[in-house]
Amino acid sequence: MKERTWTIRDVLDWATQDFEARGIESPRLDAELLVAEALGMDRIGLYLDLGRPLLERERDAIRPLLIRRREREPVAYILGHRDFYGRRFSVTRDVLIPRPDTETLVEHALGVIAEDAALRVADVGTGSGAIAISIAAERPRVHVVATDLSQAALAVASENALAMGVANRVHFEQANLFGNEGSFDLVLSNPPYIRRADMPGLQAEVRDYEPSDALAGGDDGLDIVRMLIERASEVTVPDAQMLVEIGAGQAAEVKDIANHCTNWEHIATYLDLNKVERVAHLRRT
Repeated sequence: MKERTWTIRDVLDWATQDFEARGIESPRLDAELLVAEALGMDRIGLYLDLGRPLLERERDAIRPLLIRRREREPVAYILGHRDFYGRRFSVTRDVLIPRPDTETLVEHALGVIAEDAALRVADVGTGSGAIAISIAAERPRVHVVATDLSQAALAVASENALAMGVANRVHFEQANLFGNEGSFDLVLSNPPYIRRADMPGLQAEVRDYEPSDALAGGDDGLDIVRMLIERASEVTVPDAQMLVEIGAGQAAEVKDIANHCTNWEHIATYLDLNKVERVAHLRRT
């Protein structure tokens, strides 16, 4: 019996239906990204060539990527990169995948930093370096100290900083919270903030693949946030500011933590694109 001829369209349609049946949220997009990666083209190229029959070696290249996604491995880890704030960041399973929610923090941080300001900024829990590198790339006189407990994560972040031409202005340090440097004008952080009870209910892509120590924030999700607010006054200048990403439903608690701290006051909470209170803005008193 003659083997079936598979076109790009056939593979995309099959993968989309399979992903959809498995409850994957964006089945068509994921199929397009993975097939395009395997074939060495972009998504536009796929649509210009939908009817082309695939060679056996091309099918062999596509198959393992689709299998990994069927097993709920995130597309970003399969591809090895994720776009964030207009730049492409390398990612591995040692770092959280940068998300659009965190762009809210970057956007408001840039609103705090004048374009010609030579500020010192701390990025606590840098992961892939998405926040630190975005700030350094957008504000050429800023110096950022980015910390993380994971040496593997810092290796990924350092690679990203070098690729984006800001390695001379982003210093990476393995440390819990702030490390050995101080005198910061601005503190930024996307800390672990998932409540312990909510961890088992996370999407399989997050629960089974992303680093749990970068997700879990204790019983109420705010263990690291409390530590940040309590210790930030030791390493910041007077009138310093802090922007912290928080989870849905945590805004009131974070405001209360700040207002009960003698060194910090709550200024505002900013909404992400889904209208969720996502970023807490504090000022040192």
